[in-house]
Amino acid sequence: MRLLLVEDDRTLVEDLIPELRQAGYAVDLATDGEEALFLGETESYDLVVLDLGLPVMNGLEVLRTWRTGGVKAPVLILTARDSWREKVDGLKAGADDYLTKPFHFEELLARLQALLRRSHDKVATRLHGKGMVLDEEHQQILLDDGASLPLTGTEFRLLRYFMMNPGKPLSKTRLTEHVYEQDFDRDSNLIEVYVRRLREKIGKEHIETRRGQGYVFKA
Repeated sequence: MRLLLVEDDRTLVEDLIPELRQAGYAVDLATDGEEALFLGETESYDLVVLDLGLPVMNGLEVLRTWRTGGVKAPVLILTARDSWREKVDGLKAGADDYLTKPFHFEELLARLQALLRRSHDKVATRLHGKGMVLDEEHQQILLDDGASLPLTGTEFRLLRYFMMNPGKPLSKTRLTEHVYEQDFDRDSNLIEVYVRRLREKIGKEHIETRRGQGYVFKA
C-alpha cells in the first residue's frame, strides 16, 4: 500500500519512514502544505498521515481542498495539540481518524490498518485467499496445512493489494502506483517479475492475466 506522510518534523520523519516501510508501506514524503496539496491531487495514495502544523499551508486547509476536489484517500491527522475542538475541526474537514503526539508507533500502525480495512469494505482483521491467510505482522503467507511462506517487501505489498481488491481487474499502472514510491520507474517491467514470483509461491491459479486489463486475484 502506498502512503503519503505529510510532516515537517525531521526527527519524527526519520523515525517514521523506516518503521512504515518495514510495516509494508511505500512511503512518499511532503514537508509543507503546498507540496502535500500537489501530491495528494496528482498521485494515487491508499492512506495519508497528515500533520496539522505545516509551513506554507496548514493541514486543515490542505485537507479541505483535497476533499472539495474529490480526493478520497483515508486521512489520519497527527496533531501536537490535545484540543477537542481541533479534533472536531479535523473530522469536519474530512479526516477519518486522528492521533495526538506523542504516540506509540504500534497505535499508529493499528489505526492505519483499520482505515485500510474500512476503505476496502473489509470486516475481518486478516486477509484471506483460497487456502491461505496473509500474516501482515510477519509479512508471510500462512497455508491451510500449517506451512508458512516468507515474502519480500515488494511481494508482500503486491499480494496485500491484490487481496484488498479480489475479483477486480488491476492494470500494471495501477499496481505500480499503489506498490511503489514516487520515484519508481513507471515504465519498468518489475510488476510482471513480481507477479511471476507470487505465482511460483501461491500457485498460478490465484492470479489470472486478462489481456488488455491486467491481473485479477481470485478470492
